[in-house]
Amino acid sequence: MAHTSLTEIFWDVAPYVSLSIAAVGTWWRYRYDKFGWTSRSSQIYESRLLSIGSPLFHFGSLMVIMGHVVGLCIPEWVTEDIGMSDRFYHLQALILGAPAGIAALIGIGLLIYRRWASGPVRLATTFSDKLMYPVLVCAMVAGMSCTLMGATHFGQVHDYRQNVSIWFRSIFVLDPRGDLMLQAPFYFQLHATIALLLFALWPFTRLVHAFSVPIAYLFRPYIVYRSREVVDDQLVGSAPRRPGW
Repeated sequence: MAHTSLTEIFWDVAPYVSLSIAAVGTWWRYRYDKFGWTSRSSQIYESRLLSIGSPLFHFGSLMVIMGHVVGLCIPEWVTEDIGMSDRFYHLQALILGAPAGIAALIGIGLLIYRRWASGPVRLATTFSDKLMYPVLVCAMVAGMSCTLMGATHFGQVHDYRQNVSIWFRSIFVLDPRGDLMLQAPFYFQLHATIALLLFALWPFTRLVHAFSVPIAYLFRPYIVYRSREVVDDQLVGSAPRRPGW
């Protein structure tokens, strides 16, 4: 009983500890390390593997994140009201989530191999990278295990929306339901634990650049380029010059 009680307390408290570290760490990083707020691009050292691994990882991760938003934030009764059966819900999660997860894993695998195989890139790898990559990979592998074992008959069929999703939403209404996580299979608990660790590490690694997505770039005015040529040793533009006084 004491063990169960301590485990429940962990699921009640750990999310707030992780989110607090992430929030304070992000503020500290932005306040005191603005020049370090970057992905530390190493494209100048090697671009072939980067051009393959980076899109696979980023687009795969984006699809995975969207799947998490749908699975954790949308209550089960919503999908029931629109006529989506549990079987169809888990099937579409498998069909869409598995390829996205595989793409992200292949992408991160190529990026890690690139850092190991390329000398200049390996020298540019920081301690935070060496700490972040294993945690990120473990979170992704655990997530893939949840997708396969929770949505198919490879393992115990489990509807995480009846406990994990409710626990997740309860965190943000300040009424944590750690008791629900005790009902989830071990692989879901492991995935959630690694995710909490990753969130705590987030602001102290290159992952912080995800908070600087250039959304304004989509709405900025067009940049107009005009050709210029040299005529009689003078630089001439496409628009007429204003006469001087």
